Amino acid sequence: MGFSTSLTNHFLIAMPGLADPNFAHTVAYVCEHSDQGAMGIIINRPLEVTLGELLDQLDIHSGLAAVRKTPIYQGGPLQTDRGFVLHTAGPAFDSTLNINDEMSVTTSRDILEAIAEGEGPLQCMIALGYAGWGSGQLEQELSANAWLSGPTDGHIIFRLEAPSRWLAAAKLLGIDMNLVSGEAGHA
Repeated sequence: MGFSTSLTNHFLIAMPGLADPNFAHTVAYVCEHSDQGAMGIIINRPLEVTLGELLDQLDIHSGLAAVRKTPIYQGGPLQTDRGFVLHTAGPAFDSTLNINDEMSVTTSRDILEAIAEGEGPLQCMIALGYAGWGSGQLEQELSANAWLSGPTDGHIIFRLEAPSRWLAAAKLLGIDMNLVSGEAGHA
């Protein structure tokens, strides 16, 4: 079977019936999707950790209050000790994957150093861990109605308060999640 539809640069919006505690009521931004599998960052699960605390652990100094208060997100259940910075395109860092002309994800320390100095990307969201799907797994979950997939919106990722992101991402598809049943059904 050939690989036809890449969901790179799409939102995955958990359906109300998705009971897995790692993904219930989440929105994931898909950074990469191919016939080998998919990788994404959950964008609506803030941790009780700030960037200031993370920078302190890494011995990176920042005296910028706004930087220090930046929330850190739980990006997914895999590699939760590793940082993933989802950001608007701009200067390249040591380990940057350009998703498209507007979005990139970086995993190297140098982006945190730039952010700490107030010289990072224009907009960014920092997560610990990522979500991953093996070959064909995401397609199976989509056909089982676990997820909706749809267009992305940088405003939702970078500007909207985290608790509003799930409903806002579904609204991009014209769907009000408050009206969707948690029961999985098939026509």
